[in-house]
Amino acid sequence: MGYRRAAGQGWLTFRRILAFLALVAASAVGLESSVAVPPECGRLDYVDNRYTICVVDLRVSELRLFSRDDAGDPFVSFRAVDDALAAVGATLSFAMNGGMFDNDYAPIGLFIEDGETLVAANTNEGPGNFHLLPNGVFYWAGDTAGIMETNRFVQEAPPAEFATQSGPMLLIDGEVHPRFLPDSESRKIRNGVGILDEHRVVFVLSENSVTFYEFALLFRDRLGVRDALFLDGSVSEMYVPSLNRSGLGWFGPIIGVVER
Repeated sequence: MGYRRAAGQGWLTFRRILAFLALVAASAVGLESSVAVPPECGRLDYVDNRYTICVVDLRVSELRLFSRDDAGDPFVSFRAVDDALAAVGATLSFAMNGGMFDNDYAPIGLFIEDGETLVAANTNEGPGNFHLLPNGVFYWAGDTAGIMETNRFVQEAPPAEFATQSGPMLLIDGEVHPRFLPDSESRKIRNGVGILDEHRVVFVLSENSVTFYEFALLFRDRLGVRDALFLDGSVSEMYVPSLNRSGLGWFGPIIGVVER
């Protein structure tokens, strides 16, 4: 009884988020590109697990990837990105770690920033979550975003101003990754991204440890997503000032929404 009530409240919160974004998009005609609307964020309970979600509408929000500062040093933290933006009169209204990285905080897979490919696509086999194939690429250009399996992305080369590769895919055209087990005992904090439609993306961070299978079902069955990508595990955090979240962590790639 208690869970149903909590889950229902969480879902109402998500519906309010979508309604808010629809209203914003409808009033966005004439919105200058130098102005960005922050994402709408909230809490969501689903099947005894707790999540924080943020929905970004690319028609009205400036979504970017960050890796290194002007001196070539990795940003590493949300605070460092916000400080760099402050120097040019902008602020960070949302951020989340945006993919796996090596010991030098460099992306281990495809990374495109401002139209420049800084790291090539990684199609190698290997150990770990990144190589739990198929993995995928989250990409966007202008107000359009997508998630695509890595090999397909390489073959089709869709327009991408920004792109980050991670793995595994959580959902592939509405199907759960074939290697995920419903009875898995591997539980970790996880974060990921899904495509609500070509203009809207949803970022999710679990607030308690979840399995890959549970995480995938949240995107498919509760959020109505058909394509979703796992970004990282236990290190995952969110920076959401509207929810008083500072996200004190150390990361490689960072995804963020910029307000000017």
